[in-house]
Amino acid sequence: MLHITIPSGTGSNLSFSTFEQYQLPSPVNGVDAEINNDVILKFEDEEEAIIYAAQLENLSNELNDKSSPEYAAISTIIMAIKNDEFIQSYTG
Repeated sequence: MLHITIPSGTGSNLSFSTFEQYQLPSPVNGVDAEINNDVILKFEDEEEAIIYAAQLENLSNELNDKSSPEYAAISTIIMAIKNDEFIQSYTG
């Protein structure tokens, strides 16, 4: 099981609350919140995380307003996945 945590203090102001507010798609294994409202993405493995990031990229490409908070939140999630050390080792 792979968990990727996105701190709620990121530049896009992504938190578990805003993740739900924007109704972003969840990974197959779900999303949890830490007590400080951080987002925890849960994946079976690195491949599943990469597929999820690709799905989010497709979703972001469909958004008309690239300056919207939703677009920023999606971009933050994609970057968190791509910057994860296990993902980098897997794709490296």
